[in-house]
Amino acid sequence: MREKRGTLGEEPRIHPSCYIIDSHIGAWTDLFANCMLLESSFDDYSYAAGDVSIVYTDVGKFCSIASHVRINPGNHPMERVTQHHMTYRRKSYGFDEEDDEEFFQWRRNAHCSIGHDVWIGHGAIIMPGVTVGTGAVIGAGAVVTKDIAPYEIAVGVPGRPIRKRFDDATIEKLLSIAWWDWDRLTIEARFDELRDVGSFVDKYS
Repeated sequence: MREKRGTLGEEPRIHPSCYIIDSHIGAWTDLFANCMLLESSFDDYSYAAGDVSIVYTDVGKFCSIASHVRINPGNHPMERVTQHHMTYRRKSYGFDEEDDEEFFQWRRNAHCSIGHDVWIGHGAIIMPGVTVGTGAVIGAGAVVTKDIAPYEIAVGVPGRPIRKRFDDATIEKLLSIAWWDWDRLTIEARFDELRDVGSFVDKYS
């Protein structure tokens, strides 16, 4: 049975079980149970369908993120004698009074970027430093290690593009129109036109 979740609004809807640290969450957003955002932004109208981890990442508007997705999972220091996290979480293990802040900054520098209107399928993993372009699709279970261009569909392990959603001319027009930046009243007025891509780009490009 489909869960009754009611109407969204300017205030983001965040399940009480979510874990949010130093992050921005936009309007008309929806975070289902057990989502985590760490030092990230989650822009207007995007949603994450539960058990999603988003770390050091900017997520654009109108993104659809299925459950059990991980964006920017933590890397370990493979070049050290041990890659165990005691060498950078030193305080927790009683080896130092401070943790290894330089290591955590290295993680932050491997920032991820998710464009607008991106669909990420169930259980996909977006690895550190990856950019997923606007309009892209990431297939369920994919492990994405390299950038994905706008409107590409990527699947598999490692994730590879298999085709584009539209031809290059249509993609260029959609990126130029940038409908995701329209205000609420404009979207309401043009809502019924968001279905047929051909007539849409002809009218607004």
